[in-house]
Amino acid sequence: MTQHQLAAHPQHPVLSVRGACKRFGSVVALDDVSIDVNRGEILALLGDNGAGKSTLIKCISGVHRLDAGDVVIDGAANVLRSPADARSAGIETVYQDLALFDNLTPAQNFFAGREIAGPKWLPRAMRFLNKRRMDEQTRSLIQSLNVSLPHLDAVVALMSGGQRQAIAVARSAVFARKVVILDEPTAALGLRESRKVLDLIGALRDRGNAIILITHNMEHVTELAGRAVVLRQGRRVGELVPTRDNKQELVSMIVGA
Repeated sequence: MTQHQLAAHPQHPVLSVRGACKRFGSVVALDDVSIDVNRGEILALLGDNGAGKSTLIKCISGVHRLDAGDVVIDGAANVLRSPADARSAGIETVYQDLALFDNLTPAQNFFAGREIAGPKWLPRAMRFLNKRRMDEQTRSLIQSLNVSLPHLDAVVALMSGGQRQAIAVARSAVFARKVVILDEPTAALGLRESRKVLDLIGALRDRGNAIILITHNMEHVTELAGRAVVLRQGRRVGELVPTRDNKQELVSMIVGA
């Protein structure tokens, strides 16, 4: 292991889920699931449809509350009652539907609900938006992540699928201080646009973020992920360091063969 890799993995994981259990009526969605993810690491979360992946990330991101188990962030147990709690704890999530406002620019999407405004002594609803500062921060981040956009003042609706995905992923980097969760980030993208999004995910990792990646693309798993955890029917069934040589073993764990 290189010095860079050693530095990226502190003594305790940035995020740990311990004994996660979640039921929806009689359906057991998660059954005693535990995972860890470290700073500067991409953890692939794999499984077939209905395996529990989406439920797990929704519990981590505050959409659902665990029936049992703990979410531990930087060594301290956290109760995440809402997505706002998760964001305050440094966790950002990008879902498949992206949740972008088509009629807004990238900067407006980046800061939606978290606008930079002042003066601070005024009630929030009466503050003046600092559009210049938000535009400057957006431009700086876009450039640092090597994201190519036609115009920063163009609305998102006029952009390609890959550019929209890049905006959603880059937006997570604006506020994520610890963990970025990506749900199928290259779904429905062509090869060229997928390549750009994969490069962006690598850049997020290199900035020290811990990344949980949900994907069905095994090529992307072997290229990016340092570890892969497999869920099946709500249970954790295995973990591997993904390589081209053990790709079939991962698939067998996913399908239960």
